Amino acid sequence: MERLCVKVKKRFGEPVRQALAEMDLLDNSYRLSADDDCLYVPVMDECPEDVCSNLPHVAELVKHDLQPNKKQITPENLLGFSPSFEIVGDIAILDGDEEEPEKVAQALLEFRKSLRVVLQEKAGITGEFRVRSFRLVAGEDRTETVHRDHGYRYLVDVAKVYFTPRLSTERQRVVLQLKSDDVVVDMFAGVGPYSIPAAKKCGYVYAIDKNPHAVEYLQKNIELNRLDNVEAFVADARDLPQRLGQVADHVIMNLPHNACDFVNEAVALTKPGGIIHYYAMAHEDALFGPSLCLIEEAAKKADREFEVLETRSVRSYAPHQYNICIDVRID
Repeated sequence: MERLCVKVKKRFGEPVRQALAEMDLLDNSYRLSADDDCLYVPVMDECPEDVCSNLPHVAELVKHDLQPNKKQITPENLLGFSPSFEIVGDIAILDGDEEEPEKVAQALLEFRKSLRVVLQEKAGITGEFRVRSFRLVAGEDRTETVHRDHGYRYLVDVAKVYFTPRLSTERQRVVLQLKSDDVVVDMFAGVGPYSIPAAKKCGYVYAIDKNPHAVEYLQKNIELNRLDNVEAFVADARDLPQRLGQVADHVIMNLPHNACDFVNEAVALTKPGGIIHYYAMAHEDALFGPSLCLIEEAAKKADREFEVLETRSVRSYAPHQYNICIDVRID
């Protein structure tokens, strides 16, 4: 069966396989294949097109005939149903409404040997800093971990800061738009999932968050990823225009529940010709209209022109609700 895979010289196969596993892109439901010179490592269908640029050796994303791995054990095989969870580093996080958390935890620990902790949400996202509370279901009693994504490492405490691994492809889409001399303002930076890869691609990044815990971890992640072109600090986004001025070639507004309250500030931060990446939550009956009205109003208020470059539905968030992104050029 023809499947998406990474083609790499045999002598580099194992480090590339390990790197793909760390990115959670390795597809264990298919067997590796080889010819005289190369190894073909199966990857997930959602594997980003630029994945090879983040691998430790030269590789190529191709399609190749692979055989199913009939012996592969999955949580679904063990449980008889598909549990809902996400993985951050070596921590699995179960949905709060999971009715058999201990049973699911046992299956996950059996399926994914790299897991060390299984948590379950006690409540949804709450508070000014939009954090979650958890209870320990199995494994080590901790909420801090190192998450790997596209070759970057993020130290994060999931009980102190909001972090989701589910926007990896979206983050790479934005980063790929950056030029080497661009200045980026990440208005709601968290632990740095946009700021860190952006800094590898552009000239300078201002990374801001109101949550001091997030900035503490962000500063550690700047060091962890050996960057020297990121300035991280605690601040309210409303104060940024006065503090920074009109500095940004790109403004990232990844606070989808509340970014609507900071559009004026984003416009004020953006250079002529700069781009705002605006995220919001929207009902399926009006995905982009209300957000576009907000952006148009802010641009007119600042006597600026704007052009919509792209509108995207990033992911489903809840029944009939979607996380959207609008890329807008401000002139």
